[in-house]
Amino acid sequence: MEYFLQTPAWASFQRSLGRTVHEESGPGWRFLAVEERNPGGKVIYTPYGPVADSLEAFDEAVAALVAIARRSRAVFVRMEPVTAGFEAADAGAVLRERGLQPAPSNQQPELSWIVDLDGDFNDVLAGMKPTNRNLYRNIHKKGVTFRSSQDPEDISVLLDFLHMTAARNGFKPQSDDYLTSVARSLMPAGAGTLFIAELEGEPIAAALAYDSADTRTYAHAALDDTHRKLSAGIPLLVTLMADAKDKGLKHVDLWGVAPEDEPDHKWAGFTAFKKSFGGREIAYPGTWDLPVNKLRYGAYQVARKLREKLR
Repeated sequence: MEYFLQTPAWASFQRSLGRTVHEESGPGWRFLAVEERNPGGKVIYTPYGPVADSLEAFDEAVAALVAIARRSRAVFVRMEPVTAGFEAADAGAVLRERGLQPAPSNQQPELSWIVDLDGDFNDVLAGMKPTNRNLYRNIHKKGVTFRSSQDPEDISVLLDFLHMTAARNGFKPQSDDYLTSVARSLMPAGAGTLFIAELEGEPIAAALAYDSADTRTYAHAALDDTHRKLSAGIPLLVTLMADAKDKGLKHVDLWGVAPEDEPDHKWAGFTAFKKSFGGREIAYPGTWDLPVNKLRYGAYQVARKLREKLR
């Protein structure tokens, strides 16, 4: 799998926001890293990176990241390694041996749900719950149609539905400005596609997906409460998958899911939704920090823990 947050399209988007991006590669490794700032100072952050074929390649990638951090006067490197050679279960020991420590929280999901697009699309449909298959095959009888768009102006459809969902569920979505910037950077470049469900020509649901060379990532989705009983979000997601298959992609990444042993997890509801499409779980080591300026990193950790106690 090629992770979207490690693609040239994501690098271009980050640069469009005025951020400094570092892209390096070597034998068996590569990474995209972004310069960020937090209360500890400057951070070199590589989301779902570095990507490495072996532990030896991983060590070379880390050395390159540390060199960038030193040149940039960053306090630490933050990473989410995707590395052959260790499983997520024992990655902690391997990373600690190399001086890394768990970040205060995971930046990207530690567990994700992947639907593989091997074989005929009927094979993909066969892995889904019957309800999902039936909705996809029959919802047109209720006047619902689907279209895709790479016109960034259409992002307003998704934004309206996200506002409705946020008001209903009491969560704060990413800002309109941010998602508008995403649309303007990625959609004309073919790296982002908006899928829209319409009832008699009026939008009732929308989903934004990002594409890498072999994987489509399901990034943002919301629907109109008025037509909730139609469950248009289900056939909309199947349509997104079918389109990915038609484009020759190999996987659809449905993004973060809750651990199986945490039924009360805040993601439990949409985890059940995602798993109803078939697929498999993939586990990552999580987010880890490698201090470069150990004195300043230590001060950052002390200050962070003090803030948590005061809360």
